[in-house]
This record gives sequence, structure tokens and C-alpha cells, in this order.
Amino acid sequence: MLSKALVVGAYQKKAEELAALPGVELTVAAPHSWNEPGAVEQRLERRFTRSYQLVDLRIWFNGRHHIHFYPAIDRLVATIRPDVFHIDEESFNLATFLAMRAGVRYGARCCFYNWANIDRRYPAPFSWFERYNFRHAAHAIAGAREAAEILRCHGYAGPITVLPQFGVDPEIFAPTTDHRSLTTDRPSAANGRRSSVVGRPFVVGYLGRLVPQKGLLDLIEALPLLPEHVRVRLIGDGVQKSQLLARAAALGVRALAAAIRRLSHDPALRAELGRRGRARVLERYTQAALARQYYQVYRAMIGESAGPLT
Repeated sequence: MLSKALVVGAYQKKAEELAALPGVELTVAAPHSWNEPGAVEQRLERRFTRSYQLVDLRIWFNGRHHIHFYPAIDRLVATIRPDVFHIDEESFNLATFLAMRAGVRYGARCCFYNWANIDRRYPAPFSWFERYNFRHAAHAIAGAREAAEILRCHGYAGPITVLPQFGVDPEIFAPTTDHRSLTTDRPSAANGRRSSVVGRPFVVGYLGRLVPQKGLLDLIEALPLLPEHVRVRLIGDGVQKSQLLARAAALGVRALAAAIRRLSHDPALRAELGRRGRARVLERYTQAALARQYYQVYRAMIGESAGPLT
């Protein structure tokens, strides 16, 4: 597997779960670091590495999604000679093309992973990369149905499976039983002054990159329309951080405000939605559950071979 996302230690749990499945001999290649545009550099962690090999590959054009690549990928594939080569990159990227070419050269059944859910036509050479990868991939994995539909529109005719890239660790993300009272301050929408709110606030949380694509301004702009006990807690970093911190005026995102207000006033609804959401995650979206689903894709790619899967 080639994946720049697996520089993140928490994501490596999926690789560990995959390596524990019958007949799997897993090697994961990841860069020493990844410079995500608009965010901080993420260096390679080694957090969940039991029962598989994690290889640190040199990367060129780090942080450039479409043109980064790994000069040693051909040599690595030649050494491992995998049955299945999961290229955790989108079909129109240079890294995918070079990895796919190496996989084909050494007899691997290859798949790629597409998140793109906006239909764009790519100029050369990216359109060439896409056509080559479509012709040679044994399988495509899409992060959403919209991404799968775009693959079809662009001419991919092979099998597609829709799966999230990574799952959730249910031990880390678990319901809290801590209901201690808190006193917090927030700006008042009426006069701009701070007002004290006693009691446990209703917190709307976000964990991730602080970038415009995430729509976080909508969340900030809805806050003055909500009751005083509602809080927004953003955890992360990125190019939009200063803008989000400076945002004070409400611009009237009323539909979002109404939905949050309903949840804040209905503990039974929150509990029920939380219960149903957690049950669905435990069934389909833990790292272990996703590893089993990817395992089935890999087995299908090699025709359910009885031999070990590398």
C-alpha cells in the first residue's frame, strides 16, 4: 500500500487491522512527512505498526497533490512483488500513474482511491494519467457516491467500491459521562459585550483543518443566532484561523442555527441520534470494520485466491 495519509499515527490502526486478517502480508509505504496545503507539516509517526512493515519513502514535490511522486516506488514494488497494490491516491495524480506503472510492470493487481466529488476535466498530462490508470486498475475505491459517479462519467468501466478512507477508533471517540457544570463567556449578539453563562454549555465541536473548504464560517456566523448556552469549539490549524477568530458579525445562516437550536433544546433527540450514530459506526466504520471491507475488495481483485495476500 502506498499512502501519504498514513503518516498520521491514528490512521495506521487500519493497517494494523488489515495485517491481522488471514493470509495478509502487508507493506505500507509512506513519506517521511506530508506538507498539507493550508495546514502544518505532518511528520511520519509510528504508532500502530504491529505485524506489518512501514517503509519511509523519499518524496519529491511534497505538498503538491497532483505532481508529488516517490522516485523509489519502482524499486520497492520490484522488491516486494505484491499480489495487490493499493495506491491511496487519486486517478489523475502523477504519483498514481508512476505507482500504477510499477505495479503493472511487476504483475500486481492495482487499485486507486478517489475523493474528487466535483466534476472537472483535467488538462494534459493529468488527463493522460487518468486514462492510463483507468485502463490498468483492477478496482477503484471512491470516498463517496458522487466520486464514484464522476469516475463513471470520466470513462472508468471497472469495478468501484464506495468506502471511507479511514475509520474511527471507538475507544478514543466514546460517549462522555462527564456532566460537570461549567461557567463560560461568549460575545453577546445584541451588544457585542461578553455575557456569563452558568451551567453546562451545549458544545458544537470541529476537529480538523481550518480552511475555507470546510465551511466553518457558516458555523461561526450561526452562533449569534443561537441561545446563550451554545458554544462552538474548533480544534485545528490552517490558513483560515485568523479569519475565524476575528469573525464577529452574524450574517444569518438560519437553517443551520435552527438545527443546532433544536438539538440544544432536546436532550432525548441528542441521545437517540448519538446512540444510532455510534451503533452505525461500530457496525461499519471502525478501523477494524473498514479493514474487513477493504480485505474483501482485495480478495475480489485477485479472484479469491487461496494463497497468502501480500
